[in-house]
Amino acid sequence: MPIRNVKIVFSDNCEIEVFTTKTVVADILEENHIVILPEENVMPNLDSEITDNSSRIVITGVTQDVSAVAALAQEGEKIHIDQLLSAYNAIVEKISVVNEKVDGGTKKTTYKVKYQNDIEIERTVVDEELKKDEKVNETKDKTETTKKETKTTQNSNVTTRNSNTVDKETAAEIVKSSTSSLASKVAGITPTKKTLNASAYSAESCGKDPSKANTASGAIASVWYTVAAGKDYPIGTIMYIPYFKDKPNGGWFVVQDRGGAITNNKVDIYMSTRNECRQFGRRNLECYIYEL
Repeated sequence: MPIRNVKIVFSDNCEIEVFTTKTVVADILEENHIVILPEENVMPNLDSEITDNSSRIVITGVTQDVSAVAALAQEGEKIHIDQLLSAYNAIVEKISVVNEKVDGGTKKTTYKVKYQNDIEIERTVVDEELKKDEKVNETKDKTETTKKETKTTQNSNVTTRNSNTVDKETAAEIVKSSTSSLASKVAGITPTKKTLNASAYSAESCGKDPSKANTASGAIASVWYTVAAGKDYPIGTIMYIPYFKDKPNGGWFVVQDRGGAITNNKVDIYMSTRNECRQFGRRNLECYIYEL
């Protein structure tokens, strides 16, 4: 079978070139260990066949500018306009209420859920309420009410305070158990806990010399130190990611960089090589965020 040269363009504008005998887009991506997330789009679509040499596969996030995506696609592939437009179908928002049994009562959680092409792409907590069992309430003052602390906004980043709050004892234990110098800088600061979609990048994957890989902060990117995050996290913000607690940095990072596809619910971790980034892939990780 003929060997083809295919260029793959990621949503953060990094590119790689691969040689393959595969023709179906899905098979080419799988062969190169590239996983497509629900919120990402692929052009041509996964079922399309590529038969020409020097072809291009473009991976985009749903928030990217339509005209920019179209221009990028036209550089290397003749993609039908219907394929481009299908990646930008309307996003539908629905309210979902989930009741679950917890110790002493029932927890009612209200979510705002976003769908595109009938696929859930985002789920945000809008409200939480704990209703205690009657037997439990009989032992307490009948005038006692369940207090709720919620924060609601009109944007897509609606969260509850309770879900992100870290108690002081837990915060102190995180710092105490670490020998990192970054941990000592945040002693006494209570972090915000969030689950972020983590990916990885390297100087090699972006076509740069590691010694000249300048970050948005002006500093040279450092392995096991630098991360890129959205604008909600100021440059200099310290993050503790327990998933990496056994790595040389003990799981502690500093926000030093930005990225065109890095939104406030994502974090991009700087690693040594492109292969190391591929092996890491993408995954949702618990993060403790310290704003100095």
